[in-house]
Amino acid sequence: MRTAPEASSSAPPLHARARAATPAERADIPWLKMLDADEHARAIADLKVVNVETGELLCRVGRPATFWFGVVDGLLKMSNDSASGIPITFTGVPPGGWFGEGTVLKRESYRYNIQALRKSVVAGISVETFHWLIDRSIPFNRFVMQQLNERLGQFIGAREIDRMNDPDVKVARSLAALFHPTLYPGVGSMLKITQQELGYLVGLSRQRVNEALHALQALGLIRIEYGGLRVMDLEGLRRQVAP
Repeated sequence: MRTAPEASSSAPPLHARARAATPAERADIPWLKMLDADEHARAIADLKVVNVETGELLCRVGRPATFWFGVVDGLLKMSNDSASGIPITFTGVPPGGWFGEGTVLKRESYRYNIQALRKSVVAGISVETFHWLIDRSIPFNRFVMQQLNERLGQFIGAREIDRMNDPDVKVARSLAALFHPTLYPGVGSMLKITQQELGYLVGLSRQRVNEALHALQALGLIRIEYGGLRVMDLEGLRRQVAP
């Protein structure tokens, strides 16, 4: 089982490194465009951005949710540990992905860890502002409801695939999930990811991931490029997940 690298303990805590978002960073947040003037002003005033180091935990099991987060740049991993101590990876979170709305809606503690697989830039709004927007913005509600619906389908599919023993299918499932156009609109057709990072998400060695990627490339579904992967046939990739 592949485990992600651990972060250095010398970095200051995340809240001490938080800053205001730049105009370019705000432009990549999809739900901001849906708000009216007053809502937009409240969200911008509350919005914080932090640079997360490789291996650093953004969210930790058992900690109360204080922010709703989204990835501006980089790659995160959502995972948990079972009672037997076996790591379970739920999904990766690439650029454009916002996550944890269910936990924030219920004001619960996290039941999963969120860890940076590489240096990442993460934005967030407070739980209070999140609920303020829920109470007054119909477009924001629609965005959150669509997030919940799409993520539920994604997790059900992941549960089905996790019962399979075919490494090629596991790699295909992870890639199809990472290229989800609704959950991760910032990805497009090209995802910056290394084979080692994909191995951390799938739980396979880099060598086995390499074999699976070349098999998918031979089928014309993806193209391996310098620094990442390009999807040539997303529907074909999904058919590999659910034949």
